[in-house]
Amino acid sequence: MIRYAVRRAALALVVVAGVVILTFVIADVVPGDPAATWAGPHASAAQIVRARQYLGLDQPLPVRIGKYFGGIVTGNWGISIHTHRPVLSDIGTAAPATLELVIAALVIAVAVGVPLGLAAARWPGSLLDHGIRAGSVLGVSMPVFWLALILQLIFAQRLRLLPVAGQYDPNLIFSHPLATRTQMPVVDSLISGNWAVLGSALRHLILPALVVAAYPAGVVARMTRAQLLDTLGETHVQMVRSLGFSERRVLGTFAMKLAWNPVAAVLALVFAYSLVNTFLVESIFDWPGLGSYAAASVSSLDTPAIVGVTLFIAVIYVASNLVVDVVQAALDPRIRLR
Repeated sequence: MIRYAVRRAALALVVVAGVVILTFVIADVVPGDPAATWAGPHASAAQIVRARQYLGLDQPLPVRIGKYFGGIVTGNWGISIHTHRPVLSDIGTAAPATLELVIAALVIAVAVGVPLGLAAARWPGSLLDHGIRAGSVLGVSMPVFWLALILQLIFAQRLRLLPVAGQYDPNLIFSHPLATRTQMPVVDSLISGNWAVLGSALRHLILPALVVAAYPAGVVARMTRAQLLDTLGETHVQMVRSLGFSERRVLGTFAMKLAWNPVAAVLALVFAYSLVNTFLVESIFDWPGLGSYAAASVSSLDTPAIVGVTLFIAVIYVASNLVVDVVQAALDPRIRLR
């Protein structure tokens, strides 16, 4: 088991290193001069040259990549060109808003996807089953920008029930100032007992969380249905049914216990995918998270910030895969032989 975990961890490090190198190469060949952006719009040629030397852009690409890997170990992910602050500090400021959005979306996805998967498995082949499967495919395949605009049009513009952008009402900054601890308004307002900000933050969170939840909800519903249908054919489940337990008890208690393992594994992978899936959603809803930071970095050719965000997402994605692989190998020894 230890050898398997070490082997998977080494492979994960190789993947992360490959992602960083590829991002560096792509950012290097994109037209533009980050040094000119750093120096400012009215900088002289000498100032741009000094900026290139300060940022290390005058060095060959392999040397810059090697120094960047050395900085990763020491916590130095470079200086952002458009904010002039350490990239790791910027990510630490922007990531909580994205994590809050993704966590809320996954809670919605589980609350919606698991019951729908149970209902579809309870009556396979029925009209309800076909409707749930069609809805799952729609949720997985629907473009997030289109769904975001439709929800904004219905709930914000037509019905005027929910706000269209931001994390909470900016007027509350003066009337009910929020003590910031985690950079997550919902969590911070709960900690400080700021109920006005909490209500506003929850209302602002609904629409973007629903958009992000569409994909994982569809995946969870389909996975739950598939695993339950496979589990219902097991001998011990048929024995429980023959003992006279109700179909609801058979599905919800006995069969679902066996189906949770693959569903939880999918959730771990979907969590990492949702971090990237929020980028466009954040732009539409003016959500101050990693997506907004990455968009500003790309527009200013901010290579350290672009590579830093890519590295952060890659680490989370690879770590999620690694945790799933190790847990499944611990539960099923056959996986270690692959």
